[in-house]
Amino acid sequence: MSDIVPRTRTAFPLPLLTAVALTAAGLALLVFGATTAQLVPPARAAVALLGLGMAFGGASRLGKRWAGPGFDVVFWFGAGWLLLLGLAILFAPWLGLAEDRDVATTVLEPVFRPPAFTGAHPLGTNGFGLDLLARSLYGARSSLLISLSAVAIGTVVGGAVGMVAGYFGKAADRAVGIATNSLLAVPPLILLIALATVLQPRLRNVAFSLALLTVPGMVRLARATTMAYANREFVVAARAMGATRSRILLRELLPNVLLPLLSLAVVMISVLIVAEASLSFLGLGIQPPEPTWGNMIAEGEGRVFEAHPHIVLVPGAFLFLTVFAFNIVGEKARGRWDSRSVKL
Repeated sequence: MSDIVPRTRTAFPLPLLTAVALTAAGLALLVFGATTAQLVPPARAAVALLGLGMAFGGASRLGKRWAGPGFDVVFWFGAGWLLLLGLAILFAPWLGLAEDRDVATTVLEPVFRPPAFTGAHPLGTNGFGLDLLARSLYGARSSLLISLSAVAIGTVVGGAVGMVAGYFGKAADRAVGIATNSLLAVPPLILLIALATVLQPRLRNVAFSLALLTVPGMVRLARATTMAYANREFVVAARAMGATRSRILLRELLPNVLLPLLSLAVVMISVLIVAEASLSFLGLGIQPPEPTWGNMIAEGEGRVFEAHPHIVLVPGAFLFLTVFAFNIVGEKARGRWDSRSVKL
């Protein structure tokens, strides 16, 4: 018998080392592009984007090796951002952040300080010396509270109305259809501006105004889903056993309607975040010094953005990442819970 020389196995296979190296190099380029002052802004942006792409590529390889080919690095990035933002908002009072709204205490603070990622103002300050990191986090609290409240109201009201219209049909369905189409006929921005001129710019009123944007979509989805399940075997069996209409709606139909509504609600949160930011940007939403992403972006009007772009880029980055994350998570949820692709 000939001697067989055993092959030596490395502790880390080459593909794993490549993925780790790619991720580390991407993160290094991202940090370098975001912090260096040796390059002009377009070159810094190009380096940061290159590093971001490399980091995503490496993280995707690592995730697929760890969790299988179905690993979606973009989804986990979105979920991670939402988790990190939620924790930051929750613990913001204990993070030792600088002042975010009282200009009387920031007289001696530097104004329009650019991001330095170190010190007392890591993301810089605005024209009043207020800290942009603190304002972005507390602005996220206002924007998310308004959006979540509006989506909750729209989901409950629209879901209930849509289920009633889909189950009873006839006159109820026609009345709901006319009301829904009438609401959809009004341009959303015009509707919001009209409500903002009548209602005071308080959190409750802004949430109520934005809830009107979610009701038609929720009504149509709940109606279509209810009609799809109204003649299924378990509903017919419950009706034959003498179940009341309210019991059929709550016990038989609601569990099947709820998941598609929740998946649409996650996507609608991102839409309402943008809508609330638009109202605040126009001066019709939450008023300064209460921070929201919209009125923070409005501080860059005129030539302020040209001289101090971080005034707009910092809240704009928070807005973009949050809306992007909600869209990704919502689309993933719709693909899992609403695979029937109900046509509205």
